[in-house]
Amino acid sequence: MTGSAVEITNLIYTYAQCLDGGDLDGVAGLFEHGRICGVEDGPPETVFAGAERVRAMYEMATRIYEDGTPKTKHLTTNVQLFIDDEQGTARSTSYYCVTQATPELPLQVIVTGHYKDTFHRLDGVWWFDTRIMFIDQAGDLSQHLKF
Repeated sequence: MTGSAVEITNLIYTYAQCLDGGDLDGVAGLFEHGRICGVEDGPPETVFAGAERVRAMYEMATRIYEDGTPKTKHLTTNVQLFIDDEQGTARSTSYYCVTQATPELPLQVIVTGHYKDTFHRLDGVWWFDTRIMFIDQAGDLSQHLKF
């Protein structure tokens, strides 16, 4: 892999690690120069741009337990990268599978889906530009989401 490919792949995996660790500031920081879209081509209320808005979205939606985590594991696979190093832009697709176990919920897959991501390089550093999240299969999300 090229240096850019490694850096972008690490961004994708860092998102999962921060979220599973309950580090909402860390997740939000990945989108300091970007946004998360809950719906492709969705209305403005489904777009969360910048670290502050992304942090607020996760704070509003994600159940955090006494150990400071959501008790999840986000497994990201099938990452395909398309990089234009000259332009400093990239895009990717990947799958995700989220497992969870809580005192009330035995270990199980709670949701699967895929991401469409774009990235841009700013002052030599790769950043998320846009992450669009798609849910392909949903299980019991009652212990993960606040709504």
